[in-house]
Amino acid sequence: MEGVFVSEFIRPIREKANFPERVYVFDTTLRDGEQTPGVCFTPDEKVEIAKKLDELGVDVIEGGFPVNSEEEIETVRRIKESGLRAKVCGLARCVIADIDACIKANVDRVHIFIATSDTHLKYKLRMDENKALEQAIAATEYVKSHGLECEFSCEDATRTPLDRLIRFYKSVEEYGADIHNVPDTVGVMEPEAMFYLISSLKRELKKPISVHCHNDFGMAVANTLAGVKAGAAQVHTTVNGLGERGGNASVEQTVAALTAMYNVKTNIRLNLLKETSRLVEKYSMIKLMPNFPIVGDNAFAHEAGIHVHGVLAKAESYEPLTPEMVGQRRRIVMGKHTGKHAVASFVKEKFNLTEDQIKEVVEKVKSLAVHKKKIIEDDVVAVVEGVLGSIPESEKIVRLDEALIITGNKITPTASVQITIDNIKKIAAGVGTGPVDAVAKAIQSALGEEIRLLNYKLEAISGGTDSLCSVEVTVEDKEGRTAMGIGVGGDIVMASVNALMESLNRIYRKRRT
Repeated sequence: MEGVFVSEFIRPIREKANFPERVYVFDTTLRDGEQTPGVCFTPDEKVEIAKKLDELGVDVIEGGFPVNSEEEIETVRRIKESGLRAKVCGLARCVIADIDACIKANVDRVHIFIATSDTHLKYKLRMDENKALEQAIAATEYVKSHGLECEFSCEDATRTPLDRLIRFYKSVEEYGADIHNVPDTVGVMEPEAMFYLISSLKRELKKPISVHCHNDFGMAVANTLAGVKAGAAQVHTTVNGLGERGGNASVEQTVAALTAMYNVKTNIRLNLLKETSRLVEKYSMIKLMPNFPIVGDNAFAHEAGIHVHGVLAKAESYEPLTPEMVGQRRRIVMGKHTGKHAVASFVKEKFNLTEDQIKEVVEKVKSLAVHKKKIIEDDVVAVVEGVLGSIPESEKIVRLDEALIITGNKITPTASVQITIDNIKKIAAGVGTGPVDAVAKAIQSALGEEIRLLNYKLEAISGGTDSLCSVEVTVEDKEGRTAMGIGVGGDIVMASVNALMESLNRIYRKRRT
C-alpha cells in the first residue's frame, strides 16, 4: 500500500488470520467517551461531533443513553434528524423503559446489554443466570417488534464462562438479535485470549460479532485488532481513546492499524482523523498527550539528530506511514538532541543562504535549544529571518556590550547599559514604565540623543511559556531618518534590545551614506 512502510513479518500473520472482508466502525465517543470523568458535551457539541464522525466515515454512532434524561432523548433525536449517512444507536439496559427511550429518540439501532459474569450477576444485578437470560430474550424481542436493529452485549463478557456466553448469544440470536457485541468491560484481556474467545464464538454464532475493548492495561487497541483477526466484523471505538477509567480503543489507532498493517477495509477517511481528534479534544477539554499515536502533535515529529538525518534522506527510515495519510504533517523539531546537519539541511531546503549565514543560524538554534524545550520549524524560520535581516557583526557601528535590567512588583524598572560606538565605550542608565522602556532609555542616554520609537511589534512564534518570540521595532532620529530592526529569542526583553540595536545600526549607517 502506497505510503505505508510496516514490517514484512506481518505478512504471514495476515495470511493465517480470519479477517472479514470489511470492518464496520461503531463509534461510542458520545456515549462511552462522555463517561470519561470530567467530560460533558452540550447538545450542540454532540450534534457537531456526530456530523464530523459521519464525515469521517464511521458506520454507527452511539449517540447516548437516552433513558438518562429528556435532554438526552432530544439530543439523540437531533443527531438522528441531522441527515447523517451513519446509523444512529442508543444504549439501553434489558429494561423496557430504556428501550422505549431509545424508540422515542428515533434511533436506527438499540444496543441492549445485561451483565453475565458471576461477579456482576451476584453483586450488581442480584439475579441468577436464567433470570438474566429471560430479560435478555424479552428485551431482544421488544426491540425487534418495533422494527429496529438490535445489538446485544453480555456485559463483562471477558470474565464470563464461555459456555454461558454461547448460551446467551445463541438465545438472543434465535429471537432476532442482529449483531453480538463482546465487551471487555474492565480491560482484562490480552490479544491471544481475545483471539481465542472471538474464534470460539465465531464457530458457534451465525450473526456478526463486534468487540468493545477498554484500556485498563493499555491493550484496548491490541485486543480490538486481535478480535478482528479472529473474525469480528465490527469494532467499538472512541475518538482520542476517551472512556471510563483508562478509556476505550482509540478509533485513530484502530483504523490506522487495520488499514496499514492488515490491509483491512473500513469506511474511514483516514485524512480526517487529526481534524476529528482536534474537535473532540476541544469539546472534551481533555488535552491529548503529545506522544499519542497517529494524531498526537509528536506522532510525526523528529528531533534526535540520527532520526532527522534519516527522515530527511528517506521518510520511511523513521515513519511507518506518511503523515498526510492521517491528516498530519511532518515536523522537524530543533532541540538539544538535533544535529547541526539536520538544522543546516532544513535551512538549505527552504532558504537561499550563504554558508556563513547557515552557520550563524545553526549556532543560534543550538544556543536557543539549551534554554527551550523544543524549537519547531516556525522558530527556525524566525531565526533565519532575523539573520537575513541583520547587519553582519563586522559592519556594526553600535554594539551592546552589557545590559543590567532590574524590575519587580514594587520596583521601578531600571536599566544600565554599556555600549560601544566607533570603538568608544559609553555607560548610562535609565528608568521606564517597563523593562524594555527602561533599557531603551538607557541606550538613548548612552547615545546622547533622542531616538523615537515609532512601532513595536511582539509575536510569540510557538505555544508555551518557553516560546520563542519575534520583536520588530521601527525607530526615528531627530533628523527624520527611520529604520527597522528585528530580534528573535526566548527572552522578550533581550529580543527587544537586539531589535532596537539592529534599528540603531541602520540609522547610523544611513547617516554615513
